[in-house]
Amino acid sequence: MCNRGVGMLATLTSATLLGIDALPVDVEVDVGIGLPGYHVVGMPTPAVKEGAVRIRGALGQIGHDLPHKKITVNLAPADVRKVGCAFDLPIALGVLIADGLYEPTVVDGLLVLGELGLDGSLRRIRGALAAAMLARRRGLRGVLLPEASAGEAIVVEGLEVYAAAHLGEVIAALAGDGALRPAQAQARAPRRAAALDMAEVRGQGVARAALEIAVAGGHNLLLAGPPGIGKTMLARRVPTILPPMRHDEALETTKVYSAVGLAERGLIEDRPFRAPHHTVSTAALLGGGSPPRPGEISLAHNGVLFLDELPEFSRAAIEGLRQPLEDRCVTISRAQGTVRLPSSFLLVASANPCPCGWYGARVRQCTCGMAAIERYRGRLSGPLLDRIDLQVMVQPVELAELRAAAPAEPSAAIRARVIEARARQQARLASFGVRCNAEMPPAVMRATCALDAAAEATLAELHARRQGMSARTVDRLIKVARTIADLGGDDRIARDHLLEAAQHRALDSEPVVPVSRTAPAAPGATASASPARRS
Repeated sequence: MCNRGVGMLATLTSATLLGIDALPVDVEVDVGIGLPGYHVVGMPTPAVKEGAVRIRGALGQIGHDLPHKKITVNLAPADVRKVGCAFDLPIALGVLIADGLYEPTVVDGLLVLGELGLDGSLRRIRGALAAAMLARRRGLRGVLLPEASAGEAIVVEGLEVYAAAHLGEVIAALAGDGALRPAQAQARAPRRAAALDMAEVRGQGVARAALEIAVAGGHNLLLAGPPGIGKTMLARRVPTILPPMRHDEALETTKVYSAVGLAERGLIEDRPFRAPHHTVSTAALLGGGSPPRPGEISLAHNGVLFLDELPEFSRAAIEGLRQPLEDRCVTISRAQGTVRLPSSFLLVASANPCPCGWYGARVRQCTCGMAAIERYRGRLSGPLLDRIDLQVMVQPVELAELRAAAPAEPSAAIRARVIEARARQQARLASFGVRCNAEMPPAVMRATCALDAAAEATLAELHARRQGMSARTVDRLIKVARTIADLGGDDRIARDHLLEAAQHRALDSEPVVPVSRTAPAAPGATASASPARRS
């Protein structure tokens, strides 16, 4: 909203970011009599205060200047810290309106954001999508944004989105020499075919099956084994079998990327795949800073977080994953307040069995002492491993299989089964507000994952064989079995599903022999691999 009072006061509606959410800010500009000066109050950051220099330069490019008067800018509410450079445009317009040069009718009911260059150009801002969602929620008629950021806001329905590339365009509209330009949807580049494909992975039938289960049900996965056997190769091909994002998931993901300035072409339609280096700091991985910003786990929201060489990450960083893996969000508390950032991601991690990497391998002799091996494995705590549903030991591939001419099963076939399994989950879980099997809370799991007498007996046998499993382990075992049943097109969890789920959580336990199925084997699969599922 914008209005002008008797005291030469102009008020425009704008917004600031807190985490990934936009908070409303009223930009009040008073141009009055007194010693000439420019004052900004309302907890502005230095970037906001420095806007006076940018505004003066931009106004000079269109034949105006800051009035040689006392200019006071109040950013309300005064107890919220204002960050970023997006207040340049509303302050510049407020100064001209409060000075009596223009009427505010054109920008009434609009939320205004924009960073100014010295040449008057309007530059990309962070959080355009969150600002558009705020405007719709508050009942405003629309938003006015830099052209480079308007593509994010245009995906919000029921809102007028106006774009400008230069301050002069907005001033011309205020002067009645034109109209604000409605934003146009940006043409999307055609999707290129994926450069990677699961057909390139030879052998590794058990690991491939575990990868398919993980993606189909949203289950976390740890691949352990000697170096050079395909752990990273498998993980890098996860994006090729991910199911497509729904519209609500795309909005959530784009909102996170918009808050950090990475949503360059509007709505993000592909699931993110983040693979930070093991030297990443705890704040960069989990989120933090001042003001709090999303970390890698939030940038992986609705996608995949790949942590290669998991034990090499700092202990504080990987132990900090425990709460986000459970709650699917991360809470960052600071003296100024608390921010909750979404972090519902599929964790895929890899690890060597020891520092040299060859413990238990048939290829090379391990040179590590038992004390070194225990210290290395101790970097991954029990509570963290308990939150990883699938833990698979990846073994070397025989040379004959590695050099075989026949390609393995391609990503397209696996992805089709994953999409079909997700559709079954949606039909079963939509009424509970749950998106996939891994997200089921205990009450939903008990309502949708009933076990028959044979399956209950099998679960009791597994519990006794593993010398007692935690309650979380039992729940996650049942969830994985439910996903295996979905991949097989079965309505109920059977004994075979539980045994296969246990096989994929046998990293430190006696392996369970996989149960054969009637489905044909995938091309290139070995006899030791889990049988392929019906497509």
